[in-house]
Amino acid sequence: MTGYLTTHVLDTARGCPAEGVAIDLYRIEGEARMHLRRLTTNADGRTDAQILPEGEFATGVYELVFHAGDYLDASGAPGESPRFLDTIPLRFGMAEAAHYHVPLLLSPYGYSTYRGS
Repeated sequence: MTGYLTTHVLDTARGCPAEGVAIDLYRIEGEARMHLRRLTTNADGRTDAQILPEGEFATGVYELVFHAGDYLDASGAPGESPRFLDTIPLRFGMAEAAHYHVPLLLSPYGYSTYRGS
């Protein structure tokens, strides 16, 4: 089996998928943080392509950075300036070749994540 990485961003305050969230993927090696790609969520709150496709998968430590502030501003969500949540970094490890699904449940004042399926 080969591994790959996906996500799904849901706006829990509005009760809908979060369309238009920019997401950066980084690989972490020691103190080095290497940018691999940027994707944006579609109308279903998912990216059109796998964030880390099978052909590029390697075990290790990664970071997804969700640009929540830009999305919240565009969606008209209430909030002060600066926003309580702007960029949300999630650092996690992938220890085996498997499907890693890292969803983000988002609102203007909180978020949660988990390893999905």
